[in-house]
Amino acid sequence: MSELLLELFSEEIPARMQKRGGEDLVRLVTDALKAAGVEGKNARAYTTPRRLALVIDDLPEKTPDVKEERKGPKVGAPEKAIEGFLRAAGLSSIDEASVQEDKKGAFYVAVTEKKGRATSDVIAEIVPAIVRAFPWPKSMRWGSGTLRWVRPLHSILCILGGKVVPFEVDGIKSGDTTHGHRFMAPAEFAVKDYTDYDMKLFEAKVVLDPAKRANFIHEGAKALASAEGLTLAEDEALLHEVAGLVEWPVPLMGAIDDEFMSVPQEVLTSTMRANQKYFACHDAKGKLSNRFIVVANLEAEDGGKAIVNGNERVLRARFADARFLWDQDRSHTLTSRLPKLKEVVFHAKLGTVHDKAMRIGKLARELSQFVPGADAEKAQVAGELAKADLTSQMVYEFPELQGLMGAYYARNDGLGDDIADAIAEHYSPLGPTDDVPSTPLGKVVALADKLDTLVGFWAIDEKPTGSKDPYALRRAALGVIRIVLEGNLRIDLTKIVIEHGDLFEQKDWAVSAFDLLDFFGDRLKVRLRDMGNRFDLVDAVFLMGATGDAQVPGMRNSRDLLQIVKRVEALSDFLSTEDGANLLAGYKRATNILRIEEKKDGEGAFGAAPDASLFVQDEEKALAVAIEAATKDAKAAVAKEDFAAAMSALAKLRAPVDAFFEKVTVNADDAKLRANRLKLLAEIRAALHEVADFSKVEG
Repeated sequence: MSELLLELFSEEIPARMQKRGGEDLVRLVTDALKAAGVEGKNARAYTTPRRLALVIDDLPEKTPDVKEERKGPKVGAPEKAIEGFLRAAGLSSIDEASVQEDKKGAFYVAVTEKKGRATSDVIAEIVPAIVRAFPWPKSMRWGSGTLRWVRPLHSILCILGGKVVPFEVDGIKSGDTTHGHRFMAPAEFAVKDYTDYDMKLFEAKVVLDPAKRANFIHEGAKALASAEGLTLAEDEALLHEVAGLVEWPVPLMGAIDDEFMSVPQEVLTSTMRANQKYFACHDAKGKLSNRFIVVANLEAEDGGKAIVNGNERVLRARFADARFLWDQDRSHTLTSRLPKLKEVVFHAKLGTVHDKAMRIGKLARELSQFVPGADAEKAQVAGELAKADLTSQMVYEFPELQGLMGAYYARNDGLGDDIADAIAEHYSPLGPTDDVPSTPLGKVVALADKLDTLVGFWAIDEKPTGSKDPYALRRAALGVIRIVLEGNLRIDLTKIVIEHGDLFEQKDWAVSAFDLLDFFGDRLKVRLRDMGNRFDLVDAVFLMGATGDAQVPGMRNSRDLLQIVKRVEALSDFLSTEDGANLLAGYKRATNILRIEEKKDGEGAFGAAPDASLFVQDEEKALAVAIEAATKDAKAAVAKEDFAAAMSALAKLRAPVDAFFEKVTVNADDAKLRANRLKLLAEIRAALHEVADFSKVEG
């Protein structure tokens, strides 16, 4: 068994492409080897700014021998058919073929054996093909060659079992040599295997493993910050990006001029992060400190003083630009920016961002009645101004600061912290793990923004399809659900959706509105599943009629999401009990019988109340009394939104239902008795539908 070491050495590979490049190299090489009949173990890739490296352990010396059988014509077939068979099988005469028999008679069979190829020959064949067709997102050509690579490719190292695998790609011959750090150890050196390669690279000032480089950066930066009584601002994405920019990471600390500390800290951190790839530090109070961490790619003779000074000068210029934009933006109020939003198109069919802002303001006023502590007047102001910072120079420069900059401008305009916080929070939550808005006005404006987006796109029939969701409508719906549930908000979604749809030009809005509400139901299922609940119970509650009758066509409840979740939780608890499980079985039995008999007698044939005078057996009488009591108690409990009590009321039906099915023959010979007993079954169904549509429950 042999180890394969492959390195593709080039000019600097963009950090964002390195991880995917390593994964593609592993996939392409292992797939090609497997197709040739060769499989190794522990295939892994390592990346630095100037190299992709692949290591595979325990590769066999050669591919396995292959025995092939080729079925030919029947014995006695025409001569030309036999000649064609011999040519295809590589045989010189028919005597070299064997004869086999089956039900259809005797036929010729050619058995050929292909000896295995040396694994080194297979590698020499597949690597050049992979290099030439490598799926870089962007690639380039250089010089007079035809090869395309992410950056000019300089050398290829390929060793199998300590020996060079010879091949050539666009004039570049494979070998056993590589290079160390560009500046500190540029000389070429030879290696014999991965262990030797990794060790010599480290001696040549190259940390091969990107995870190790990231750890060196993280630990070094934390130590520098701690020495100054500061803490490093954790940034996982930036950490891995910087690890892809250096081969020998050396963290250094620089200083920020005090004159820039009055600029919003989000602006400073965005400037450092996006433009310079610096790490921020926080003081003991959690505020941005006047220190930053820069990661050099070499050990400087002066200890990094010149590097730090140079980066401080660059950062000073960046911050001066940011301060200029900040001062310029503050000279205009958010209100004065609103007319400029008329020049920004939100969507061709949904108007401008100004149109959206006005709709958000109107909807925020309506929603404020559902959010305790939210002032209607302020909600409308915050909603109308939520998008105004999109016309600021700062947001143009740093789009990720939209909302946050609006909050700073709102405070600068004297609008107050509550409106400013609402503007800052209205994009939240951006993802399933982000925090929801913490303030009443923030909840209101965030809900208004997301609901306006959803209603608008449903009005123009631009809905998510399959895996495509270009307007992030699933995320918006999940955001609404999280804000409602985590804020314990009682909102009549049906009323809100239908009424807000009047602000758009649309056709058949009643159909589209309920389709949107069902979309919320689907998202709620996802949320409940993530919370560990049975999502099949959502339909049992979500599709209940407004009257409590799940069978009334077209009737929908208010889509009070919080109430739905409480019902689902109570239903889940109920069905986990023995009474609940047995009652569900009895319900299923009753509805199955009704479904069959209603096909014969017509839908709704057994909707009337049963005639007590026709009860013959005690079990019928007991069930009728139990249904009446359970229905009354369940209705009263549902009215109080005490769903646990409603389920307890239904649980009392378990024993009489079991007794009824054990002792009573539903389809009696007497037509009147049969009809009366079927009406009793319909009352079982109606009683359970007071709290949920049990037909939607699985099991």
